[in-house]
Amino acid sequence: MSAPVLQVQGLSICLPRGGDRALAVEGVDLSLNAGETLCVVGESGSGKSMIANAVMGLLPKPGVAPVAGRILFEGNDLLALDEVEMRALRGQRIGMVFQEPMTSLNPLMRVGDQIGEVLDAHQSLPAAERDARIMAALRDVGLPEPELIARAYPFRLSGGQRQRVMIAAALVLEPTLLIADEPTTALDVTTQAQILALMGELQQRKGMALLFITHDFGVVAEIADHVAVMQLGRVVETGTAQEVLRAPKHPYTRALIAAIPHGRPRSSDEPAGAPLLVVRGLNKTYRSGGGFFRPGREVHAARDLSFTLARGEALGIVGESGSGKSTLGRLLTGLIARDSGQVQFAGRDLAPELRRRPAAERSLVQMVFQDPYASLNPRHSVGAAIAAGPIAQGVPREEVRELVVSLLLRVGLKPDAADRFPHEFSGGQRQRIAIARALAMRPQLLVADEPVSALDVSVQAQVLELFEQVRREFALSMLFITHDLRVAAQMCDRIAVMHRGEIIESGVTAEVVQQPRQDYTRALIASAPHFHLSQPQGLGNE
Repeated sequence: MSAPVLQVQGLSICLPRGGDRALAVEGVDLSLNAGETLCVVGESGSGKSMIANAVMGLLPKPGVAPVAGRILFEGNDLLALDEVEMRALRGQRIGMVFQEPMTSLNPLMRVGDQIGEVLDAHQSLPAAERDARIMAALRDVGLPEPELIARAYPFRLSGGQRQRVMIAAALVLEPTLLIADEPTTALDVTTQAQILALMGELQQRKGMALLFITHDFGVVAEIADHVAVMQLGRVVETGTAQEVLRAPKHPYTRALIAAIPHGRPRSSDEPAGAPLLVVRGLNKTYRSGGGFFRPGREVHAARDLSFTLARGEALGIVGESGSGKSTLGRLLTGLIARDSGQVQFAGRDLAPELRRRPAAERSLVQMVFQDPYASLNPRHSVGAAIAAGPIAQGVPREEVRELVVSLLLRVGLKPDAADRFPHEFSGGQRQRIAIARALAMRPQLLVADEPVSALDVSVQAQVLELFEQVRREFALSMLFITHDLRVAAQMCDRIAVMHRGEIIESGVTAEVVQQPRQDYTRALIASAPHFHLSQPQGLGNE
């Protein structure tokens, strides 16, 4: 048997003083052979990305640095190499695909030039051969019209296309080892399925070793040969994918698997009473560009949308990026104006824009955004963020202070969180703060726009449970926007599937999930990683 491509032996990585723990990674042992996929699984802060950065020589030294162990790549200890020697390996022998391509791709450079930089760093090629290699790399990752893609800037591409460009750049020199650090976390399930299939196909064709870092055991079930589970910097369980998935030994592994959205339709009675929200013929078209010699571009984000939402009901709006689901949420909250159509709330017509709605109506519909860090002002304390709405409505400050404390407790945070700032909290905690801010306005309808798509599965499960709790406690109706039918099935009484600005299918959750009528709906279900995951052995009501 040939020697492993990558061996991590007793690796420990220190953290700067004053952190939650002294070591980001402690005594880790891993092994990866050619043609195999090793998935390193764990929550944020488990140390899995630290291992990837250590292999690539990208740790922010001296504050974060290896203090023990070895990293053997093809028998050579990477920790003993200097920067010049590591630079010769990066890209050529070891490639890496990062989690967020927009932070990795230069927004001012065309895609082809960025892939060309990888070639130029390691080889001196004639212009024609260089261009041919770039086109071949883009063609390998399944991008249509590679000549046009090569001339495009990153912001002109979709999330899935940008991730394919990152894979093309990582593979253009055919490395022996490819490291993929959460490359599908925030992608639609259909795009995620395409990227996972692409990486598996390229790996088998090129015979490379793949180190895949993720927090989602659903993804593990799709691609892994072997699995290493990390918790707080230590490997707590290893084994083949089948061993770990079907008979997990460690409680932490069982908890991660249990946190995967199960996709089983919730059982609920048909809501009674008059509808709270009635939407009829809602339309919104975005227009951009155009000039004397060039036609403008039109995107029909909402086409004649009509539906109702009963009091206390949760309606899931499901679709890929670009389907118009987030536009629908912003139209209902008045953040953008509709072109035409009618929105009735509790029997009253809502004005198209928030600023034109009476003050008494503005609080009735509140929104929880996908990225709480972007929606919370970094200069305002958490308490100020939650209190701003009630104060603007004239609620006495003493009453507001009591309200802030009670809401923080309600969403699982301590009262002293009110004096801290958003950057001091984790992603899951920030989403809890965003929920508290929305509840401070005492809404009747909560619009949640992809509120858990970028969270770890365990944190995602906690936030989904919190949504369910506040919905029952505050008697809220909810419009839950997501690309993941597993989450919608778990959370919603009814589901409406959107595609290219239209609702193409809707109905009771069980009917849509178990008996989908449209091919597009069936594709969404099939693309969700491990949608039909059967419960592994040893998983009970723990």
